[in-house]
Amino acid sequence: MAVAYSSRRTRGRRPAASARKMGTWKLAYADFLTALCAFFLIMWIIHGISAGERENLAQQFGSEKTAEAAITTADTAVSSTLANNLRNDPALASFGASVRITEEPNIIRIDLSDMAERPLFETGDGRLNPTGERLVRLAGAAISMIDLPIMIEGHTDAHPSLTEGYSNWELSADRANSARRLLMEAGVEEARITGVAGLAHTQPLLQDAPEDAANRRISIVLVIRDETA
Repeated sequence: MAVAYSSRRTRGRRPAASARKMGTWKLAYADFLTALCAFFLIMWIIHGISAGERENLAQQFGSEKTAEAAITTADTAVSSTLANNLRNDPALASFGASVRITEEPNIIRIDLSDMAERPLFETGDGRLNPTGERLVRLAGAAISMIDLPIMIEGHTDAHPSLTEGYSNWELSADRANSARRLLMEAGVEEARITGVAGLAHTQPLLQDAPEDAANRRISIVLVIRDETA
């Protein structure tokens, strides 16, 4: 900012001395008015554009990352709430360690596992036994009113199938389809089921014990947001 000075010479041989500043408040006031006019001009421009144009303008200034963070936070809140509600379902809780519910920001996974003390499958059979059928129906009743897409996965342990021409791939796929039919009987709409997969022993629940019975399971995956979309 420019500073205006005036000077005067005094009589005698003393050098010229600076006098008090003159008019600096006017310069400061002018700067203030300029900034104020610029502010109101920006506000007037923003007020005159549509919501879509404002969103595009915000994205140009880097708000896209903020929007993605907000979506992730919202998905996490939804996932956590729904998972806790399912964990507190007394019917599912009565099956103890046979039911495992985990959540991520975009999915909720319900694992219904075969346990040594409470098997859900007949050995080498694609059908669930009566205990397994009851558990899948209870899971279906619990998720029937949650309007989210569903994927169903069948898993086996690492023991190879003893039936010739019928590998763990076929076995896990048949078990997943058995679960699909039971879920529909329990009230899950068929349109919500977006995929059924048999994954054999490729994704053990217990990484350090791939042959453990708990790896034989049905996974019901509720999709909160499809990241591939």
